[in-house]
Amino acid sequence: MPSKIDELVFQAEAVLFAAGKPMSVKELTAALGLEDFRPVQRAVRTLEQTYAHRQSALEVRRVGDRYALQLQERYVGNVQAVTPVEMAPRTLKALTLVAYHQPILQSVLVRMMGDVTYEEVQRLRGLGLVHTEPKGSTLELTTTRRFAEYFGIASTRPEEIRRFLEQKLGVAPAPLPAALAETSEAPASDGSETPAPEPEPTPAPAAPDGMTASPARS
Repeated sequence: MPSKIDELVFQAEAVLFAAGKPMSVKELTAALGLEDFRPVQRAVRTLEQTYAHRQSALEVRRVGDRYALQLQERYVGNVQAVTPVEMAPRTLKALTLVAYHQPILQSVLVRMMGDVTYEEVQRLRGLGLVHTEPKGSTLELTTTRRFAEYFGIASTRPEEIRRFLEQKLGVAPAPLPAALAETSEAPASDGSETPAPEPEPTPAPAAPDGMTASPARS
């Protein structure tokens, strides 16, 4: 029989798996019906080390004070070809905000959309449409080459994507409030493209508000 600490590790793993989003030790403690966070903190650290030494496509990743059980970056491409792209309105909203304001910090997006942001970023990352990069205690979000290919945008440069959203689709999210803009990165201006692995071709997703996805331009 597993020991008490082993059982707590398994329980924490189950909660993280079912949540599908990063959770803090405090949230995990509440979800497990416990009062003392310290055993949960030890269990999560044990789980993190276990996955670090385990041959698995999954990993426990720490983002600030939260933990997420997620697919390792190098295996994301393996599931993209079989993942149907069906986006709910809030997923499209998150994607549009990232595309328009990129690079944008996840913490800023959370203040704009609430806690659903964590789930939506995970979903968009799994679809290969958003790239995440650790930035201090949060993540920096940008769209990928796959995003441009889905919607037939000729460039992956943030300024060209914003121009496409404004001119072709009439999309123009309100500017970031000053308090949020100060914590977000300024748009890239060196013309460099957002790094992303070359994806396998997949069907184009449903498009928001008249957005028509088209094949990538050659």
